[in-house]
Amino acid sequence: MIFVTVGTQLPFDRLIATVDGWAGTRTANPVFAQIGPTEHRPRHIEYAGFISPAECRERMRAAKAVVAHAGMGTILGALEMGKPLLVMPRRAALGEHRNDHQLATARRFAELGSVSVAFDEDQLPAKLDALDQLAARDRIGPYAPDAFIAALRAFIDGRTVAPERQPTPRRPARAA
Repeated sequence: MIFVTVGTQLPFDRLIATVDGWAGTRTANPVFAQIGPTEHRPRHIEYAGFISPAECRERMRAAKAVVAHAGMGTILGALEMGKPLLVMPRRAALGEHRNDHQLATARRFAELGSVSVAFDEDQLPAKLDALDQLAARDRIGPYAPDAFIAALRAFIDGRTVAPERQPTPRRPARAA
């Protein structure tokens, strides 16, 4: 099952309509989508407007891949579970968000090799077709690395941490 989520704040019809159209021509991959506050009603995928955070995590855990907006909560959740993740960022110019922070987020995570990105609805069907080739990701921990926390505490306290005294970063746990 492919789990699609757009978060809860704003509609993202472009993502949902494209996934719905794609699913209408495919039979191998069932899709469940959390579609948010939208007027668009999919015809080829199972969906709900909103689901609880617990149900979202369970659907993400059960999915073979996650397709989503480029929201940090969704990205971090999928990376924490080691799930293959395809994101399509919302665009401010299209009225999908207040600014283009999701575009910047998607670019950065793509540079890191952490997620697959479809930058628009024209790229999305080919990326959906390639979901089976996406590898499970190394899992990230549920908390920030110790070195980051120490540096942040030092910054807040007005101290600096000498590079040789910074804790060694922890390696993320591998997917099971």
